[in-house]
Amino acid sequence: MKQFVVIGLGRFGSSVATTLAESGYDVLAIDCDAEKVQSISTQVTHAVEADATDEDALKTLGVRNFDVAVVSIGDNVSANILCTLILKELNLPYVIVKAPDSLHGKVLTKVGADRIVYPERDMGARIAHNLISSNVLDYIEFAPEYGVIEILATDKMFGRTLKELEFRANFDVNVMAIKRGENLHISPGADDKILEGDKLVLMGKNDNLEKMREFGS
Repeated sequence: MKQFVVIGLGRFGSSVATTLAESGYDVLAIDCDAEKVQSISTQVTHAVEADATDEDALKTLGVRNFDVAVVSIGDNVSANILCTLILKELNLPYVIVKAPDSLHGKVLTKVGADRIVYPERDMGARIAHNLISSNVLDYIEFAPEYGVIEILATDKMFGRTLKELEFRANFDVNVMAIKRGENLHISPGADDKILEGDKLVLMGKNDNLEKMREFGS
């Protein structure tokens, strides 16, 4: 089972750490703020007060033995970058870093970050997409041009099969799943019908997902 180290215990870092721990993973949580460390100590495997920009401190904690690091050192851009650089020099296989903006993200990529996340930007995008169309229940961007949306089926879709609706041919989007009540049908077939109350999980380019919103509204 993978082991995770989470560095920076603000709202984002704490949420990641506790969610991973609740899912049964070993989590080492690190922050320079003793109060934050104390507040999470009973919810993760280990919680330690340390300076994450101190290479010797990170070596002593054995972070090089972890599979994934999540770096979220608040608004301290230089500390975020330095910590990322140290982790990659310690040969951590996968380092995910929270960035406040794309410029910061570019620098983090240059020093070796494997994945950049933009929580504030992504949450803003999700809220905006939800506001644009009443039938869009959720939106997740997983690449600059691609996203996943969850939409509520409309009366234009009721009683029709996926083959009849031709989402791929008409919109170049893939139907990843159909939610029906408590049931989730992964990779539905061409003959599956859409019923009233169904929710569709669609993946594709953002421009094509936009066309889907227009079709559904």
